Amino acid sequence: MLFGLDGVEVGLLIVFLSLFAGILSGFPVAFAIPGAGLFAFAIIAYLDASGILVHQAIDMSSAGYKELMAAGVHPDTVSHFRYPELPTVAVPVFERGWEVAMDRNISFIVNRMNERVFAGQSIETLLAVLMFVMMGITLERSKIANDLLTTMARVFGPLPGGLAVSVVVVGAFLAASTGIVGATVVTMGLLSLPTMLRAGYSPELSTGVIAASGTLGQIIPPSIVLVLLGTLSGDLYSAAQEARAQSFGCTDALTYLGKPAVVSVGTLFQSAMLPGILLAGLYAGYAFVYALVRPQNAPAVHSVGHTQHEIITKREALTWFFIVPAILIVGTVVLAQVGFVGSQDLAVSNFAQGGEGAILRTNVSETCQAAMIELHGQEKWDMAVQQTQAIMAAGGIEQGHELSAEEMQAAVVAKAAAAAPIGTGIATLIVMLGLVLAAARGVRPADDARPLLIGAGALAVVALLDVLFIAPTTSPGVSLLIIAVPLVVALWGCKHAAARLATNELIRVVFPPLVLIVAVLGSILGGITNPTPAAALGAGGAILLAAFRKLKEEGRDPWVITWSTFALIAMILLGANFDLRVNQTVVTVEGWLAYLAAAICFMFAGFGLIYSGWVLLRTSVLGKIVRETAKVTSMVFTILVGSQLLNLVVISFGGEHYIQQFLKSFDSEFQVFLIVMLVLFVLGFVLDFLEIIYIVIPIVGPVIYGGTFDPKWVTIMIAVNLQTSFLTPPFGFALFYLRGVAPASVTTGHIYRGIIPFVLIQVLGLAVLWFVPSIVTIVPDLLGR
Repeated sequence: MLFGLDGVEVGLLIVFLSLFAGILSGFPVAFAIPGAGLFAFAIIAYLDASGILVHQAIDMSSAGYKELMAAGVHPDTVSHFRYPELPTVAVPVFERGWEVAMDRNISFIVNRMNERVFAGQSIETLLAVLMFVMMGITLERSKIANDLLTTMARVFGPLPGGLAVSVVVVGAFLAASTGIVGATVVTMGLLSLPTMLRAGYSPELSTGVIAASGTLGQIIPPSIVLVLLGTLSGDLYSAAQEARAQSFGCTDALTYLGKPAVVSVGTLFQSAMLPGILLAGLYAGYAFVYALVRPQNAPAVHSVGHTQHEIITKREALTWFFIVPAILIVGTVVLAQVGFVGSQDLAVSNFAQGGEGAILRTNVSETCQAAMIELHGQEKWDMAVQQTQAIMAAGGIEQGHELSAEEMQAAVVAKAAAAAPIGTGIATLIVMLGLVLAAARGVRPADDARPLLIGAGALAVVALLDVLFIAPTTSPGVSLLIIAVPLVVALWGCKHAAARLATNELIRVVFPPLVLIVAVLGSILGGITNPTPAAALGAGGAILLAAFRKLKEEGRDPWVITWSTFALIAMILLGANFDLRVNQTVVTVEGWLAYLAAAICFMFAGFGLIYSGWVLLRTSVLGKIVRETAKVTSMVFTILVGSQLLNLVVISFGGEHYIQQFLKSFDSEFQVFLIVMLVLFVLGFVLDFLEIIYIVIPIVGPVIYGGTFDPKWVTIMIAVNLQTSFLTPPFGFALFYLRGVAPASVTTGHIYRGIIPFVLIQVLGLAVLWFVPSIVTIVPDLLGR
């Protein structure tokens, strides 16, 4: 053995050193990774052909190995790490020679590129990366961060450490709207760092909070890291659980788990919401406590800009910004719980669903039954057995069948009788417009309240008309005519409210990107669509918003973009309330009118998007957006392809199997996952998150996703750990970005010292998520009900 190490261990060291040398060589990482793979393969192949690299494999013909097999030990669990006393036999690291390994690698790389890059199931999800990147770069080019930083500094500046807190708030906001770490760190470094230094803030706190807040885009949705991890972890979890189920003698993972072994990007977005907010809160909390302990290094600032605002008393703010909105929202939720607000949809399926089966499959082998009882518990297994017996006694599961005309009519009548008096759509409209009126009253309490009161009264009339005259059988067109007059009056009141809200700088700056964030994340978290269409919506909305701001800067009226936005909203409302399918046998006049109106809105919205693109092209913004988007996405996908080659090199000489056997030698899943997390943390000092995702995770994934841990929790823990790779010296990218824009008075030592507390906060956040995993799982569990 070379240096007393096993041949596979030497091969792994060669791969790591080649990768490290490739990264330090100065070549682009996207090309250094596959180059390192080829270089490492050549060295290992030479050493193997020379007889220098020898792998000590377990002798399967030995008596000890045969005894383990006779005792029922699964072959996959037998390794030199778990049973060091077993005899070994020396074999080459390339079992059939390096030539065969090279041929297999060439064929495998073609298959993997086809599966994961060009035509696999995950390609649609990976398209979201392109559009989320375009959304982030477009918003960054629209200089949204400039206004946000200025406004938030005015809001939080008077607090101890207020400027640092404002940087965290803006970082979280930009994370949810752009998600581009480099752009966020550079922008905040250019705008906030000089201001904080002039205000007397210490260089360490200033640089640390800017770098850390910029990395929130890695965990707060929509996050590129979560998209990339989601596509990879979904495949790893499914394959690992299938292998686990079959190792217990079960036919598949669905039988063993009692549910499909799937994890989606949308679910990961839901899971990451609270951890992202937790980290932002920890950052802001540290800045506030630091200011209390060392006020001279983080003083309150009372002169950050100045704008004229109407004086608002605490009572007025509490009433209109908290009490009235709470009454509207909580009241509607309570009415929904008692059945007064709810769906009035009468659509019924013409096919009756069959009866439900037992909660678990019980027709399994004895070994599978024992494993399922260990996983689910004896009580749940007994319940499943009782359910199965009851189903069999009743003649089996009732089969689905097509409903007759009489059965469908009866189903419609029953659904209409159970419908709520106020429909969900009208209730949502009332709440949203009511919140606008309440916020306007709170912003300008001294102004004439009559337009707002008239609007609120009109909303009450809309609710009353819905209860008295709109039945579940009333068509959408007739329903619109019934509420048309009070709805127009309510919109007139909201027009006055919007004019008052526009005078408030905080609302004027925050509202447009906030609407875009709600539209993108709301559609994903609410299960309306998957991340790819939502990313397309975000990219289109970002283009509209950027063009709107450009026209305002030029002093021109952006009426085309404004009305395009209204057209888009109208199109969505028409699609949600009317049947727009005109290819049916019978189409009502109402349906034709709604279809024509939606078509006109669609064409005008499309024209507005084209016009916005022309505005950005004319102002020399669109070309930069397209180039930056192409550059970032090309790098991501090139690293994806190159990392596959490096992975196959590791697999070819048994490195992946060797690492997995080492991890499987531990009896505790927590020990295994802790080791993996420590390795990822250490690798974060020298590798970027992309290299870790595509090189390390595929190797350890079959082990960490093949246990009992919730895959959502595992993936979010990895994502938070990877976020730290942007902060850890010497290769933390956020540190490089900040060093490039920091003034000469800020040294690299200041940046390194300033980031240490925030790296410790990252570790603290990981510890909190480790001991309280419900922080990750509670949101998807609630939304999944």
